Amino acid sequence: MFERFTSFLEQLGAKTPTSERSNPEQVAAAALLFTVMDADGVRQESELARLSLLLSERFGIEGDALESLMKRGEQAERESVDLFQFTSVLVKLDESERLSLIELVWEVVYADNEVHELEDNLVWRIAELIGVSSRDRMLLKQKVAREAEG
Repeated sequence: MFERFTSFLEQLGAKTPTSERSNPEQVAAAALLFTVMDADGVRQESELARLSLLLSERFGIEGDALESLMKRGEQAERESVDLFQFTSVLVKLDESERLSLIELVWEVVYADNEVHELEDNLVWRIAELIGVSSRDRMLLKQKVAREAEG
C-alpha cells in the first residue's frame, strides 16, 4: 500500500511542469516569510514586494517560477497549523543558510519600518526551532535595522 502511495506522489510530481515545482526548502522558507509578514495582522504592499524580491534574490528565480513559489508558500502557510512543518525542513540546512534565512525574515519584518511584538516573537520562535542562537538572531536584527534606517 505504501508503494502505491509513493508511486502516486511520484506521478503527481511528474505531471507538474518544472516551473511549478519548488524544492521543499524553498516552499518552507516562503511559507515562513508569509507567516512573519502576516503576524501583525496587516499585510502591506511594501512587505509583499520585499518578500518577492528576497525570494527572487535568494533562490535566483523570477517570472513564473517566482510567482509559483509565492503561491505555494502562501498556500502552505494558510494550510499549516504550526511552524514545525516548515522549520523541520529548514533545520537540516547548514548554519550559514539558516543564518541567511533569519536575516531574510528580519528583512520582511523591517519592510514596513516597524517591528511588531508578534513579529519579534515569531522570529525568536523560528530561530530557536532551526537552531539559530539568540545572539546570532539579535546580531542579525541589529544589522537589518541599521540597513533599514540607511
